[in-house]
Amino acid sequence: MNTLEINSLVKEYTNGTIALNGVQLRITNGMFGLLGPNGAGKSTLMRTIAGLQLPSSGSIVFNGHDITKDPQKIREHLGYLPQEFGVYPRISAYQLLEHIAILKGVLNKGERTQQITALLQKTNLYDYRKKNVNTFSGGMRRRFGIAQALLGNPKIIMVDEPTAGLDPEERNRFFDVLSEVSSSIIVLLSTHIVEDVRVLCSDMAILHGGLILEQGNPKHLIEQLEGHIWRTPVTKQKLHTLKNTHNVISTRLSAGKTNAYVFSNETLSTDFESVPTDLEHVYFHTLKTAKTNRYAA
Repeated sequence: MNTLEINSLVKEYTNGTIALNGVQLRITNGMFGLLGPNGAGKSTLMRTIAGLQLPSSGSIVFNGHDITKDPQKIREHLGYLPQEFGVYPRISAYQLLEHIAILKGVLNKGERTQQITALLQKTNLYDYRKKNVNTFSGGMRRRFGIAQALLGNPKIIMVDEPTAGLDPEERNRFFDVLSEVSSSIIVLLSTHIVEDVRVLCSDMAILHGGLILEQGNPKHLIEQLEGHIWRTPVTKQKLHTLKNTHNVISTRLSAGKTNAYVFSNETLSTDFESVPTDLEHVYFHTLKTAKTNRYAA
């Protein structure tokens, strides 16, 4: 069992921006979703875990090693797929994987061939192994990115905004690959897309403003709000009034009409319909609560 422990992690940049503010997490094998809006601190946390930058304070312990003191202890077991994955022009998928494998220390020719072939098959790219990677579609590039991240049999993989720009079919293929590999390693999925976390992750945290606002099993977090989410159709004029009288956590357009979603511990009038809770409600309620508490302070 692999374990990643993040203890009171702070990252303050020289301009005074606090990107991470006391982050505390414990992550084990499986898919862990790091959910938050753009600018929440997700990429900063990923870079710090990867040893690409040092924290201002706190520690990151991977399988018993404090990697803030010795980043190499995680780098030799790390696969990383950043949001923007560049490729060399005029080089085939197989050649590029072979080059990356050598850089990762897979020096035995037979072992390298076996790994590359297996990963191309796993990511459904074997038939395209002789094609130049710069000709791949967005979805194929993301799957190729997973293949390169898996070279060297890593114990932890970090994936930053993996499904941005993918069509539904490619997105499902990508999910299948991630789900398959996560049984024996840690897969840390950083995203602002709630649906990705709902589909893939058995554990998650909501990060915003450098703070962990909520953490737990998505199903359990949903259950905590069950019976407290209400829906009502609104016009723009009514929405403004509604926000002054109720705790509106989000709005959603459906069939050309806007619905407002309200959190309430009390039963609301017949103008409102109680709806089943989903992870999006948890996410928006958590962000709204944090924003309200910040203004109150």
